[in-house]
Amino acid sequence: MSFLQSTEVRVRAVTWEAEGVLGFELVPLPPRKALPPFTAGAHIDLHLPNGQIRSYSLLNSQDETHRYVIGVNRDAASRGGSRYLHETLRPGDVLSIGAPRNNFALDEAAAHSVFIAGGIGITPLLGMIRRLQSLGRSWQLFYAARTRQGAAFVDELQRLRDATGATVQFCFDRENGGRMLDLDAIVSALPAGAHVYCCGPLPMLEAFERATAGLPPRQVHVEYFAAREAAATEGGFTVELARSGRSLVVQPGHTILDSLLEIGLEPPYSCREGVCGTCEVRVIDGTPDHRDLVLSAAEKAANDRMLICCSGACSSKLVLDL
Repeated sequence: MSFLQSTEVRVRAVTWEAEGVLGFELVPLPPRKALPPFTAGAHIDLHLPNGQIRSYSLLNSQDETHRYVIGVNRDAASRGGSRYLHETLRPGDVLSIGAPRNNFALDEAAAHSVFIAGGIGITPLLGMIRRLQSLGRSWQLFYAARTRQGAAFVDELQRLRDATGATVQFCFDRENGGRMLDLDAIVSALPAGAHVYCCGPLPMLEAFERATAGLPPRQVHVEYFAAREAAATEGGFTVELARSGRSLVVQPGHTILDSLLEIGLEPPYSCREGVCGTCEVRVIDGTPDHRDLVLSAAEKAANDRMLICCSGACSSKLVLDL
């Protein structure tokens, strides 16, 4: 039994975007002429030939259905995903991808939007900027990277800035005269009602959440690329699968996802850290121990869905819609 659904695409082009960053343009295989639509901030899962699944943000305009474009940073601590893409994937290769999902949606009605990017965190924000540009909305960007050579899409961002006069501030903290972004100052200068978005490394996101703690939650948007806490592996509870009629005991040291794989099920997963939302399922009964960074506080309080790759149970039994 498999829960995975995918579409085949061809790698049309691989481009150099910055030191350690490559861009990949993906197009549909004939006779398909269009890819599933998406909205700014969305990501797709790449099902790699080496068996891994990895999530990457879409950075091109949501008006383009003839292609998807992603940017991939070569991670020094790669578990094989970014390394495979950089070293092996070439134009002409065919990949399977999942349908676009959006856990980092743009509020298009905001009078003004402020974006804060760290490194490869620029990718979903670039798609949002393109969307606001097409709508004629006001925006500004603060983009931090270690060096200018490591900052991707700088030329494109400058073109977008020049087209509208939007404010774009680059911060390269490892260059002469460089400094860290002052998140407190950025947040304190926000116009009334402005929405603020942040995507980047974990320390930046934690500092961002501290700086924005006093703002209305609906105006604050953040996307994590990595987990903030360890997955729930305490075990000692039962999971019933409502649709298949099967049940399993999650042993100490295992996640729910581990236990599903052990009985031959293949649930969708990519990050295994609760940041991509691929493994979200409906909870029919029981109380989850939420460990994800996708569901909102209100959604977690409702306890009617959960991410099974990282979350456990606060009750002796969970009944899931699987």
